[in-house]
Amino acid sequence: MASKKVSFRGLLGGAWRARNVRRLSTLAESNASAHSSQHLIDLEYQCSAHNYHPVPVVFSQAKGSSIWDPEGNRYIDFLSAYSAVNQGHSHPKIMKALVEQAEKLTLSSRAFYNDRFPVFAERLTSMFGYDMVLPMNTGAEGVETALKLARKWGYLKKGIPRDEAIIVSCCGCFHGRTIAVISMSCDNEATRGFSPLLPGHLKVDFGDSAALEKIFKEKGDRIAGFLFEPIQGEAGVVIPPDGYLQAVRDLCSKYKILMIADEIQSGLARSGKILACDWENVRPDLVILGKALGGGMLPVSAVLADKDVMLCIQPGEHGSTFGGNPLASAVAIASLDVIRDEKLAERSAQLGKELREQLLKIQQQFPDLIKEVRGRGLFNAVELNSKALFPITAYDICLKLKERGILAKPTHDSIIRLTPPLSISLDELTEGSKALKNVLKLDLPKMKKEKPNTPPPHTSSNVCDRCGRNLYNSS
Repeated sequence: MASKKVSFRGLLGGAWRARNVRRLSTLAESNASAHSSQHLIDLEYQCSAHNYHPVPVVFSQAKGSSIWDPEGNRYIDFLSAYSAVNQGHSHPKIMKALVEQAEKLTLSSRAFYNDRFPVFAERLTSMFGYDMVLPMNTGAEGVETALKLARKWGYLKKGIPRDEAIIVSCCGCFHGRTIAVISMSCDNEATRGFSPLLPGHLKVDFGDSAALEKIFKEKGDRIAGFLFEPIQGEAGVVIPPDGYLQAVRDLCSKYKILMIADEIQSGLARSGKILACDWENVRPDLVILGKALGGGMLPVSAVLADKDVMLCIQPGEHGSTFGGNPLASAVAIASLDVIRDEKLAERSAQLGKELREQLLKIQQQFPDLIKEVRGRGLFNAVELNSKALFPITAYDICLKLKERGILAKPTHDSIIRLTPPLSISLDELTEGSKALKNVLKLDLPKMKKEKPNTPPPHTSSNVCDRCGRNLYNSS
């Protein structure tokens, strides 16, 4: 009798083993699908907020300009994580700095000193010629920091009456999606449903120095800063007219207003210069850096200014637990070294010229489809004629580019931004151009036949709630 006695634990263990043998068998059979691109896309859709509309490709591995998905398919990256990967994916020198520092120290917080941030601060200020840097993490945080600095300076140094400081920004701007930043936005998707927006903001047309001076004349005594992108990225790589940056510098100096350049996307060699402001040799009062400052490894941002502005903020008035952390500092130093040592600004200028020549040839073949090719360095865009393209959108074109091994992303329905890593080869650039030509020549006619010819969306939905204009009408 005793020999036949089985404990409860034994019964439970046997049942567990039987159940899990079946489970492990099922898992083994489904292992491949569990890690497939489609499974991962579905999983993200189920478990993550729907605040993005990605092109359906899953990054599993990356090197230089190449991306591989879980199935082993290779793609060429023509977005660079919105210019956060200027140095190329998984750059060995930046990776080495990341690993070596991670083994020593990752975080101290600014409650204490660490041995990396002072070196990073000295490197950044000496490289760009400013007295001081205030470190943050994301680009949006960098913009928020610049806004706070400008307001504080306006009250302390310019004598703006309390609660009356104004920041002027440009129509079509993009500086992030925090509440303060969308309070400057002309993008209805960014603003609708998030009101009330913050007061203290005025708008002016990008590239219009006469309109800027008019605002400065009318309200200059209360304007603390003019925040702008030297090249508007999210608006579709919009380049200002020659002389605009110098005119902004002159006007800001004349009316004692801080010139604040958002170089988060346009800076760090993307446009063919270290800063896009370098195209006219102007020196802003504040420069905001981000994206490629982290070399595609970590979020790193920074605001540069001289002491007259930077020291308006005192201890306790602004900060970040992770800003200036030793890991980010080590990575940022390596990222700056790669930009300098590999002459990425010069490389961007040279390859950007080649890319635009290729794109202009495609425009000549399809003049009814391509409205404009524009850019500086490897910061480029192809604007399509929405009426000629209808019912196809730029997003549809990007889906077909993906099928041909090229990863790009549209902005505002009719513009395709082309911003590959600055380490990209000429052959890879040519592959991208060829893919676009083949999509327009071979794929587009079939797409138009297959896609339902539904009525076009009401243009009123694209009219800015703030200024009443359709900034992105490409017909």
